[in-house]
Amino acid sequence: MSVTNHLQKIYPVSFSGQLSEQRLALFNSPETVEETPGVLKKHALIIDNYFQSCFEASIIGPKMDFIKNPYAIVALGGYGRSEQCVHSDVDLLILFQKRVPAAADELIREIVYPLWDLKIEVGHATRSLEECVLMARDDYEVLTSILDARFICGNSSVFIKMQEQVKRRVVNRNVKKIVNWLIERNSLRHEDFGDSTFLLQPNLKEGNGGLRDYHTMRWIAAIKYDLMHRRDFEYLGYMSHDEYNELMSSLSFIWAVRNKLHLLTNRKCDQLYFEYQRPVAESMGYKDTDNQTAVELFLSQLHAHTAFIKNQLQLFLYELVYVQKLKWKKSARKIDKTPGIHILKSRLDFNSPEMIVNNPELLIKIFEVSARLNIPLSREASRLVHEFSYLVDGPFRASTCVKDSFEQILLSPAPRFNVLEHMLNTGFLISLIPEYENIADRIQYDAYHLYPVDRHMIKTVYTLKMFEDPEAKFHDELHAQMYRGLKRKKILLLAALLHDIGKGRGGRHSAEGAKISACVMKRMGYTSKEIDTVSFLIENHLLLIKIATRRDINDEETVLKCARQVRNAGRLKMLYLLTVADSYATGPKAWNSWTSSLLRDFFLKVSGILEIGELATTRATHRVEKKKRLVLEAAENFEGMDVASLFDEMSSRYVLYTGPDDIISHLKLYWRLGDEPFVWEVRKDKETNTRTIAICAKDRPGLISKIAGTFTLNGINIFDLQAYTWKNDIALDIFKVEPPPEQIFEEERWSRTEKNLKAVLLDELDLSVKLNKKFPDNRKDKSQVSNRPDKVVINNKSSSFFTIIEIFAYDFPGLLFQVTDAIRQCGLNIRVAKIATKVDQVVDVFYVCDETGEKVDDPKAVERIKTVIMAVLSSNQGK
Repeated sequence: MSVTNHLQKIYPVSFSGQLSEQRLALFNSPETVEETPGVLKKHALIIDNYFQSCFEASIIGPKMDFIKNPYAIVALGGYGRSEQCVHSDVDLLILFQKRVPAAADELIREIVYPLWDLKIEVGHATRSLEECVLMARDDYEVLTSILDARFICGNSSVFIKMQEQVKRRVVNRNVKKIVNWLIERNSLRHEDFGDSTFLLQPNLKEGNGGLRDYHTMRWIAAIKYDLMHRRDFEYLGYMSHDEYNELMSSLSFIWAVRNKLHLLTNRKCDQLYFEYQRPVAESMGYKDTDNQTAVELFLSQLHAHTAFIKNQLQLFLYELVYVQKLKWKKSARKIDKTPGIHILKSRLDFNSPEMIVNNPELLIKIFEVSARLNIPLSREASRLVHEFSYLVDGPFRASTCVKDSFEQILLSPAPRFNVLEHMLNTGFLISLIPEYENIADRIQYDAYHLYPVDRHMIKTVYTLKMFEDPEAKFHDELHAQMYRGLKRKKILLLAALLHDIGKGRGGRHSAEGAKISACVMKRMGYTSKEIDTVSFLIENHLLLIKIATRRDINDEETVLKCARQVRNAGRLKMLYLLTVADSYATGPKAWNSWTSSLLRDFFLKVSGILEIGELATTRATHRVEKKKRLVLEAAENFEGMDVASLFDEMSSRYVLYTGPDDIISHLKLYWRLGDEPFVWEVRKDKETNTRTIAICAKDRPGLISKIAGTFTLNGINIFDLQAYTWKNDIALDIFKVEPPPEQIFEEERWSRTEKNLKAVLLDELDLSVKLNKKFPDNRKDKSQVSNRPDKVVINNKSSSFFTIIEIFAYDFPGLLFQVTDAIRQCGLNIRVAKIATKVDQVVDVFYVCDETGEKVDDPKAVERIKTVIMAVLSSNQGK
């Protein structure tokens, strides 16, 4: 008879059955965030009761001579801390005073196997007291689990001896070594799992700001300061009463989210993947509002709590572990300039709270000193800043001294820690600029905004100041020279600090932000000229990037319109630097070498017009004449080709926007074409890590669609297209594409693509059939981040010669092929395409004309274009 069956014969309802019923009742009842710690503790107690019942009724235990070799059942890890989430592992230690008896395996089968039947993951170890001590000495992973240990049942003296011996023989002898190991392991973990405060799919346990940061604080405090319980953080003076309450609030929220995630997935899961975010948000009571979705509201709260834990760990490590060795006398001399503030243990502190009341400007002075000396505030100083924030009133904000200190903070070099971020963490920045409260911890739920709005703006300021640092990973000499050459850096930095402050207020956030920034600056005493410049930068901070990525930047008309809007070269430089910093601070999907190249090229074109001041038509005429001369000179080597006649066959747009070297290269392609369906040339661009593919073919309906479909079939992503048709019906299509991921086999990829394209153009390969076979289910991915509707916009105002079609849609394999084919069905020719496929909702822009080369301005024709393209997008929506 099995042990489990034996127990079931003794008790009508088995211990495991009772456990299952109690857990089911516990987690099926409604639970508020505030109740979560109690629920976790109750869950641990339910499991305790199971082990205690098994211990009392055990048929194996009496066989192991409990008197001579007593043992204890000990809880470890989260179970030991009584923080047991619904599907978290149950970590268990069977601890024997002497050697481990042979019957211990039977004891494990008796008490652990029934839990496995209930699908409860149990991690168990059976060790002697001496083995525990030796393993804790040799493996600090074992040590941390013992630091969390809690006695469940058995002989408590064995458990107490283990704690005493581990403390005496391991911890006390290796305090520094253990703490350093914990800190190093913490850093490595952050590298592996990222920053939970900024990740789109955060890890609630292992990420920066996650539960493991709290565990690390507990372990270090237990090792250095004998902290036994969570509440000791407050009782031993390492946290104020308010800070401890905030810690519990943050832990309760994260535990509640973790429990919901476990229940939703029916397993242990700590990664908050996209597909789980809305169900978890709704299960916690969040609902969509006019300004934010339920998920954004939920993630904003989650961010605030993980940011608090992250900040507490940083303060704890710096203040209690890292005592920097600074030059005290030198620091003391510097700080003499600011009475009321002193250095204590390498941190800035106030002389007394009374001095703050008598001189409230000390609240900003301490941050100015922090930026100047590169020394953080002490924990006590941070508390005082927070508690005395009520002193930041109207007269304080209008003070000239406060304004001067604020500007010094903005202009100070980027330190190893961010002073503005510390101002935000203490609440001082919101007190100084109350308008910041509306965007504090505000999440933008899409695939590329990594940071909440407030943190993003602070990171933008930090990025600007890092332009001068040659060691910065995004260092660029052009940006460095331009930033160093600015006479009014404070204006640019103010614009960066406020550029997204209009978000969440309805309407166009850049226009709202310009109005808000004007009020903020007027209140602080800035001149009307300074206010106008900052307002202009904020209102237009998306101008350059939108044009560079969504418009034909080779079009003189586009460049001239932008130049007229910006008006002077100084503003353009500031706007360009703000655009770069804003994009970089948004996240990696908003900034890459291709985007950088487009933006720089467009900036230089606009800058040329503003600084040189030549009329576009004059410059264009000179360029065309020079190109023709250079091409004809090179054409002397082209035997049998009448280059002069061919030059006349080229479209004026092609000649204007194509360089002489490229024209010569394209003439060679034309010479090779003969009776082939097409010829091409693939060039590598190391600077932008892209490939330029020039395709020469006889023009035919749907040529671009067929090329795009072939590229999709071969896994080649298109960034940009310039399509030209000569008067002799020769098509020259210039594609900018992403290189294949496995560049070792790049030539094979191009060879296969060339073969496929030839078959397509000869009607030997049906693209639609091939693509459907390769991508049988190309519907919208249900795990996409945001849920914005697809949209088609027809623009006949931005270009004098072309109709511009803008398509906002979720990406799926074959999207570009289907859209370009839809444009062909409408009888339109594509002349320029800007393809953005790196964000959750792509923006594909096409410059088109009808078969006569004219714009499409008939309202019925415009409506038909929208209908045909929307039908393509709708057919690929998830059910």
